[in-house]
Amino acid sequence: MKTNLITPEGYRQLQQEHDHLWHEKRPEITKIVSWAASLGDRSENADYTFNKRLLRQIDRRVRYLRKRLPELKIVEYSEQQAGKVYFGAWVEIENDQGDVKYFRIVGPDEIYERKDYISIDAPMARALLGKQVDDEFTVRTPEGNKTWFVNSIEYSS
Repeated sequence: MKTNLITPEGYRQLQQEHDHLWHEKRPEITKIVSWAASLGDRSENADYTFNKRLLRQIDRRVRYLRKRLPELKIVEYSEQQAGKVYFGAWVEIENDQGDVKYFRIVGPDEIYERKDYISIDAPMARALLGKQVDDEFTVRTPEGNKTWFVNSIEYSS
């Protein structure tokens, strides 16, 4: 089950995606589908078939966003979070082999198309919650337990 937390930036992005799909992309595709349908035989009309499929994908995403957006809880940064890893933190971690990772802990709706974001639901994020700089923590992975150290914690907008 997905956590319903989201950063203010993530919420704005989802709202913008919804508005773009509903007010710009859907009307554009609807016009193309109407034009292609007016040409006659729809079964062999590639414009009609492709754009009708695209329209269904847009409608599916819009339905999802309309259902999801009201469920989300926007989490703003609080001074009480300073010095510890919580939702919205940028964290740099390192293991004994010298592997360094830098990422931000965000809601599950924000991680797509971003290699530097991880979901609050991920085992790494769960293991990090409440940790401070120089803390050691262990993450259970399919390959076994992995130990990491917290190098830095930042909060930014």
